[in-house]
Amino acid sequence: MLYKVPLLLSPQPEGGFTVTSPLLPELLTEGDTAEEALANVQDALAAVVEIYEDLGRTLPPNLCVADADHSVWLETLVVSS
Repeated sequence: MLYKVPLLLSPQPEGGFTVTSPLLPELLTEGDTAEEALANVQDALAAVVEIYEDLGRTLPPNLCVADADHSVWLETLVVSS
């Protein structure tokens, strides 16, 4: 299943980054770098989806990409050295 999840990447004063989602308040992960924090999102999202399924809750309707055979608008963070 493909999900289109809005994410908020927040730098932390002590270093590293925290990632949250305004659509999924249960999604929370972090990393020492932006790349690491974003890489951890997949595991965090899998855990949130499992929690929703266990509780019988439905995910927000715009989160699931219904047709993976067509283009999907995506914004991402690209870190250049």
